[in-house]
Amino acid sequence: MFYFSQQLGLDLEELEEIEEDAGLGNGGLGRLAACFLDSMATLGLGAYGYGIRYEFGIFNQKVVDGWQVEEADDWLRYGNPWEKARPEYMLPVHFYGRVDHTPDGIKWVDTQVILAMPYDTPVPGYKNNTVNTMRLWSAKAPNDFNLEEFNVGDYIQAVLDRNLAENISRVLYPNDNFFEGKELRLKQEYFVVAATLQDIIRRFKSSKFGCRDPVRTCFETFPDKVAIQLNDTHPALSIPELMRIFVDVEHMDWDKAWDITKRTCAYTNHTVLPEALERWPVSMFEKLLPRHLEIIYAINQKHLDVMAFVYIDRLRRMSVIEEGDCKRINMAHLCVIGSHAINGVARIHSEIVKNSVFKDFYDIEPEKFQNKTNGITPRRWLLLCNPGLSDIIAEKIGEDFLTDLSQLKKLLDFVDDEAFIRDVAKVKQENKQKFSAYLVEQYKVKINPSSMFDVHVKRIHEYKRQLLNCLHIITLYNRIRKDPKKSYVPRTVMIGGKAAPGYHMAKMIIKLITSIGDVVNNDPYIGERLKVIFLENYRVSLAEKVIPAADLSEQISTAGTEASGTGNMKFMLNGALTIGTMDGANVEMAEEAGEENLFIFGMRVEDVEAMDKKGYNAKEYYDRIPELRQAIDQINSGFFSPDDPGRFRDIVNMLMYHDRFKVFADYEAYIKCQGQVDQLYMNPREWTKKVIKNIACSGKFSSDRTITEYAREIWGVEPSAVKIPPPNIPRE
Repeated sequence: MFYFSQQLGLDLEELEEIEEDAGLGNGGLGRLAACFLDSMATLGLGAYGYGIRYEFGIFNQKVVDGWQVEEADDWLRYGNPWEKARPEYMLPVHFYGRVDHTPDGIKWVDTQVILAMPYDTPVPGYKNNTVNTMRLWSAKAPNDFNLEEFNVGDYIQAVLDRNLAENISRVLYPNDNFFEGKELRLKQEYFVVAATLQDIIRRFKSSKFGCRDPVRTCFETFPDKVAIQLNDTHPALSIPELMRIFVDVEHMDWDKAWDITKRTCAYTNHTVLPEALERWPVSMFEKLLPRHLEIIYAINQKHLDVMAFVYIDRLRRMSVIEEGDCKRINMAHLCVIGSHAINGVARIHSEIVKNSVFKDFYDIEPEKFQNKTNGITPRRWLLLCNPGLSDIIAEKIGEDFLTDLSQLKKLLDFVDDEAFIRDVAKVKQENKQKFSAYLVEQYKVKINPSSMFDVHVKRIHEYKRQLLNCLHIITLYNRIRKDPKKSYVPRTVMIGGKAAPGYHMAKMIIKLITSIGDVVNNDPYIGERLKVIFLENYRVSLAEKVIPAADLSEQISTAGTEASGTGNMKFMLNGALTIGTMDGANVEMAEEAGEENLFIFGMRVEDVEAMDKKGYNAKEYYDRIPELRQAIDQINSGFFSPDDPGRFRDIVNMLMYHDRFKVFADYEAYIKCQGQVDQLYMNPREWTKKVIKNIACSGKFSSDRTITEYAREIWGVEPSAVKIPPPNIPRE
């Protein structure tokens, strides 16, 4: 490939830069799925990743005058060379209509049909000659779509209406950890589920496991041969859809169908935030998916009948149907009832799932609940994005760590090796130089590559507490202004991430970050000692550049709110030290590397719970801590927005009176901990020794380990390290 590109006068690295990111997910969840696909192929597990082929992925973020502006992500504009359309496997998906209960069975009739066209992308394993498939569905209108209008003469309108059908796969909803109950979103969720289950059942029927009965398929072995992992509640409709196929189409007895469905499906919970849990209006289901509503009612009734024998006082809490002014379907409850395994994605998160979110269900069926701590693929997040670090590790311990990340433990033998300490520091400095050059080229921003790179990149959300970072920046700024002759560790604070377009507070946070940057970066008293950069349009390709260059990784969510995080793992593997709360996977990172090798601060989950019981009073902290009060007063008075002094009053009002995530409660501990960061950074040798310890102890956080646990403990299959021999292709 390299030879051909040279012949054509092309540079491979330039080509890489031109390639569009396939931004088909919102953040951690989509990227996690990509890591899982890589690991499944590398572990020799035959698997398909299913999703929607969105014409427009997550929006491109522009920052104009400090404000986020969204632009459509037309990632398919020049085509996608990695995918192959498979029209021969196109499938019908039904919507609307009505349900007929006839002597011959139940029929869903008078539906509107949309076609699902599959596009396949190969997912190769690492050096094992195994290739799995990611199959993404695109919505196509059938030729006769709405052509009844043609019969009354409006042929033009009939053809134009085909767009309505194809809108299903037009655009990704850009909400992360927030549920938006739009009909189009529900259509998307059913569209991917209906097409995928037809595809799975077709494959099962064509295999030897389907019994090949000329009249009826034998589905007894279905759960032994098929495992469906529900990645959050978005594919929850798999449960009623499987039941519909088994009962209505295959004429299976209800109890048998339910047993097979439960043994096939497993559910991963990815968030504990109540606003993120999907709760669909019954009225929307009644119109769009009338048969599925009947099935969900039946599932719920049978579930409540059983529960009534055990916990009659909990029936309302455990119901799939939430009563009220607007009756709703709780999709998380549907997933819990209809799955044989439920897992959280970090140990602390799985405990919260058991003890709080699904406590009633856990009390009855504790054996269904598990933990599967997330992981990342070392092929992308070390070998590809940080070849310099990968090379020096391979020199010390060989290359096997790329498929067995636990081998990084061998690096503990080199923590005091002066040559290795120098090599690790040198690679980090080279990555910082490279990223500094990128910032000059892309953003026309010049930064000091010798400064500490303090990086906070993730979706902008109140619970991720970019505001706590802002308060630290302002505090540092005020300290330098107050005592400019004192010696300070130079710091470049980089914050990046997208705000959901309808999330007012998140967009205000971006404007505050950029406004603080305008003041700090242009103050001659500050000079090189502190710079604030907002990284525009944070995405995978930018993460691959900034993560290897980071010195400090900010993972500062309120304890009990971040299910796991995977960015934290990427930074750890790439030689950044973590400043963070005991939240999500941070807890296990501290356990693996030793708490003394991370900068852990702030409230634990039990402290947050105690504060919730007692009541959180932000004003107490404001009154008691002078530096905090000064920072808040500056934001409130227009110090960072002289053109509009009241611009940030919404932020101040929220922090003072409506802050669910208790920013002020952790302020003092965070500032103190940042002081410890400065102290260590002034001793480069000791800093690098901690970096080596972190890298050496990051082996647990490989997605290979995560997928091995899913395979053995949920799917009932064994990963394989066997390399398939390459095909014998005769050479010309």
